[in-house]
Amino acid sequence: MAEIDTNALSAHRTHFDLAGKVAIVTGSTKGIGRAMVEGLARAGASVVVSSRKQHLCDEVAAEVGAATGAKTLGLACHVGEWEAIPGFVKHVVEHFGRIDVLVNNAGINPTHMSPVEMTIDYWRKVFAVNLEGPLRMSQQVAPVMRGGGGGSIINIGTMAAYHAGPGICAYGASKAALKNLNWTMAMEFAPWKVRVNMLSPGPFTSEMLMGAAAKDAGYLDMVAGGTLQKRVADPAEIVGPVLYLASDASSFVTGDDLSVSGGMAK
Repeated sequence: MAEIDTNALSAHRTHFDLAGKVAIVTGSTKGIGRAMVEGLARAGASVVVSSRKQHLCDEVAAEVGAATGAKTLGLACHVGEWEAIPGFVKHVVEHFGRIDVLVNNAGINPTHMSPVEMTIDYWRKVFAVNLEGPLRMSQQVAPVMRGGGGGSIINIGTMAAYHAGPGICAYGASKAALKNLNWTMAMEFAPWKVRVNMLSPGPFTSEMLMGAAAKDAGYLDMVAGGTLQKRVADPAEIVGPVLYLASDASSFVTGDDLSVSGGMAK
């Protein structure tokens, strides 16, 4: 007979409360990562601010703590370095005692490069951060979540995983692979009560987007035109979707990919 979660039914899990939870957001010193880590803190979570530079992690952790009253930890980690991740996770567990939410947000697209120009060093660098980082971080965090009764892993993808584009073949391919990995991890971690989902943003204001716009006067109009809403999103607009997937409001959602793209077609 199929299992019925009576606790879920009685709790009416429709809220976004993260009080008592601990959340890690990689790549969270700027852009949508910065918005997400503050949003999780405002929802009651203790948060880990992480990027490659410790001084930036410390600065943003202090800012988020002051703005929200949440407990914060700034802890640098280069997710493209496979062996750096276990020590990072161990430090978080020693500091907070648990991990309930992991947002694999850190990602790179260093420069536009076509398949003809592609070098193996560039290809491996992009895949190390965008694909291997989320894999390694998830495999280290999921057992911690299992020990704490479950958790939520959120992989940040991109609509570029669905639509090929000039100069972004490594970026798009790495995120398309992450989409497949997202589903596989959801299957593997479900018995541990660890849910795994993806958010796929469309065009958001970011250093990456504005850098491209600085080189092409029509770039912003072009990317905005690819959305039904005909605009570029503010980083704050990612907060609602990440809170949904991080919280019990999405308790029966796993293996999914939620587009946050103003209506771009998959």
